[in-house]
Amino acid sequence: MSKKTLVLGASLKPNRYSNYAVQKLVANKHEVVAFGLKKGVVSGVEIDTELLPYNNIDTVTLYLNPKRQKEYYDYIISLKPKRVIFNPGTENPELYNILSENNILFEAACTLVLLSTKQY
Repeated sequence: MSKKTLVLGASLKPNRYSNYAVQKLVANKHEVVAFGLKKGVVSGVEIDTELLPYNNIDTVTLYLNPKRQKEYYDYIISLKPKRVIFNPGTENPELYNILSENNILFEAACTLVLLSTKQY
């Protein structure tokens, strides 16, 4: 079953994990939307540079360090995702608490590992 995923912190640089995550999500037939600092396309997915009110987001997968996440707290909550994945280096206890208060599941995990082990 496809899980519509927002890659928050998407990069056009092919050596970035966020770029590889977009590729792997698409390859695994998940619907993907992406937000990043530079407009472009990765595996057919347009990287948006403005925060859009996406509908039916199942998962937000984070590729922003905790300091950079602060400005997106309200946006993430507004999307009402079922879960947020904190990839390595993005772990953030402050945001964990905010998500818990809003009944949003979260996990500190690696999207790429979850996909490769069929646990996504």
